Amino acid sequence: MREKNYNELMVHIPLCTHKEPQKVLITSDKASGLVDEVAKYKTIESNVISTNVEDLRDVEENSFDVVISEADIDAVTVAHINRVLKEDGLATFVGLDLGMVEDTTTKLNEIGKYFKIAMPYKMLSHKVAVLASKEYHPTADINLQRADLTDGFEVYNSDLHVALFAMPTNIKKTYLGIIKN
Repeated sequence: MREKNYNELMVHIPLCTHKEPQKVLITSDKASGLVDEVAKYKTIESNVISTNVEDLRDVEENSFDVVISEADIDAVTVAHINRVLKEDGLATFVGLDLGMVEDTTTKLNEIGKYFKIAMPYKMLSHKVAVLASKEYHPTADINLQRADLTDGFEVYNSDLHVALFAMPTNIKKTYLGIIKN
């Protein structure tokens, strides 16, 4: 069983950033915890596929508001996620290590080709995720009502949402011009 913190932050960061999410695609080989978190929103439908890029190729274009991805961050995967997202869509990707500068720079640059905003955030563990958005900014466009009035959160809230995007100065300097905000 994956930790609750991880599932809450992978799901609620994007769902409380998007203005009106209705359809969510989860690319995961162990999605049950993520699906449970999406289910806290009665008006949002979730669909699950594996992390295999072949499954992603079969998803209809412009059909999702949000993609929550545990697939590898590579050129093909990011391009397909961009393709299945609607015009104002956003995605979360997991799998960055800010200490691995070359690898992280490559991944952020790949995400940045398709998204206006690409901002890493800490997951209250050793993991780092990226919120990538075509329109909405994760700290400026947070839906406070959705973030603070949805029932069932153990960890997530609007204050934490904003705080997770704060980075130490040395990290900000390292990725200056690569992180898009």
